[in-house]
Amino acid sequence: MATPASHSSVSEKTHTDIAVPGTRAPMSGDFERGYALGRDSNVELLRLRSPSASSRLNLQVADHHHEHEHEYTGSSPVTQYARELYDSAVSRERVFWDRLRGKGKRKVGWGESLKNALMSSWLNILLLAIPLAWVAHFLQDTEHSWGHNTVFSLCFTAIIPLEALFDWGGEQMAIYLGKTIGDLLIVTLNNAVETALAIILLAHCELRLLQSTIVGVVILHLLLVPGVAFLAGGARVWEQTLHPHHTQLNHSLLTIGILSILLPTAFFAALDRGPVSIAASGNANFEGSTLITDKTRQNVLAMSRGFAIILKIVYVASRVYLSNPPGEDNALKHMSALPEELKEAEDELNEIEPAINPLACFLMLCLTVGLTGATAEWLVESIEHVREEGHIQEEWFGLILLPVVSFAADGMVALVYFFKSALLHILGKKAMVPSLLARARAIDLSIQFTLWWMPFLVLLGWILDNPMILLFDFYELSLLLGSCFLVNYITADSKTNWVEGLILVAFYIMIAVSAWFYVGQPELQIMLSCPDSVASAIVAEVAGGGGE
Repeated sequence: MATPASHSSVSEKTHTDIAVPGTRAPMSGDFERGYALGRDSNVELLRLRSPSASSRLNLQVADHHHEHEHEYTGSSPVTQYARELYDSAVSRERVFWDRLRGKGKRKVGWGESLKNALMSSWLNILLLAIPLAWVAHFLQDTEHSWGHNTVFSLCFTAIIPLEALFDWGGEQMAIYLGKTIGDLLIVTLNNAVETALAIILLAHCELRLLQSTIVGVVILHLLLVPGVAFLAGGARVWEQTLHPHHTQLNHSLLTIGILSILLPTAFFAALDRGPVSIAASGNANFEGSTLITDKTRQNVLAMSRGFAIILKIVYVASRVYLSNPPGEDNALKHMSALPEELKEAEDELNEIEPAINPLACFLMLCLTVGLTGATAEWLVESIEHVREEGHIQEEWFGLILLPVVSFAADGMVALVYFFKSALLHILGKKAMVPSLLARARAIDLSIQFTLWWMPFLVLLGWILDNPMILLFDFYELSLLLGSCFLVNYITADSKTNWVEGLILVAFYIMIAVSAWFYVGQPELQIMLSCPDSVASAIVAEVAGGGGE
């Protein structure tokens, strides 16, 4: 048997940090000392945990017990627990940074990264519309003007491949970031186009159109996008699987997002007594109204800003919960009770080789954000002219047309996949095997837009002194409630099929048809007047013929 003297390789520092249990109670500095020990001697800690090292140290402790009986050496349970915490944190951090740098993955050069980005989708051929859209915009006020309709059409077309690049870039970054953080990045990037449009509408004080667009984006991602995905992906399988853990939480998050709009709208409806009179032209006259006032708007503004802060806290808390559920060492890991299809999808991400290096992907996404912002700005500037020339209701323009910009890329890809698969099946050839995992990420887009970006717009309006409020049109609120109910009902069992996808698409088409004839609430138009006050808007309405 070896003697303590023969093992001088164990450092004096480590030796003195081992004490016999029961010699003293843990002191307040135990945790800090244990964490420091883990930081300074992480390698030696691994040796201490080995069986051979443990037996040697026990001998040392027994040999020197009486000599050091009253000496504090810091081996309390708190110290050991702190060491383990540090070891786990260092290990997790090292794994994250190694993955972000692409350690263990094939190295992708800059030339290959650029080529793969350009060839990532056949939709990239539409990138040629970007310079054309810019030329059309800068020629607007010249004798060579191409017209507002041309500018709008080119900007609309140019945004389609940019949306596809966001999607592809997010998928590539997910390889470097992992499933949980990668999915959050993909959802955020997929909302980039809608967010850019919304911020520009807010800056231009187009608050009525902004609210319609917010509702349109949410119902698009609740109904049309997942509906088409379920329809195309489930055409040749009995059913597809959704993430049960996310689905259950999504129901609650989606509901509270809609209820945050319901409360101010119900508050206003409970006080609403209608217009003071109706003019001969049929226009409502709110002159002298005790409800449509600046005081009422200030009350709703205060309510909306408070709700915005609460919604942001809820969304951040939900992301923390999903990325680090309760339990030991659960951070950024999938749950053991997940269906096999979900486990395979998450494990497959670790085996996929990237098509672009992380730095090139980051720069590409930054460039895409800049191009999207400029193109969306010019699209918004041409909206009013296109709407008037086409005799399109503002409600339909915001609810249907503008949100479709973000869906055009995914919709075209889904339709091509569906028809190609059907054609191969008819010809008797081997068709593409559909996934058993349903793509319901669009529902996450609605949740993020409702709980993060909508509150962000309210708070940004506060900074810009533009009265963005959560008082929405009654018709728009009913659309949100109906869509939320249908989606929650369909996804309640975490299973879906192509018939349920068809139901979602059918309801969206019903909304599009009914919205074509809807002109909106006149009192809401007054309450959202910007930059004028409510009183000034009423006077302008009367002077314009509304009160004659």
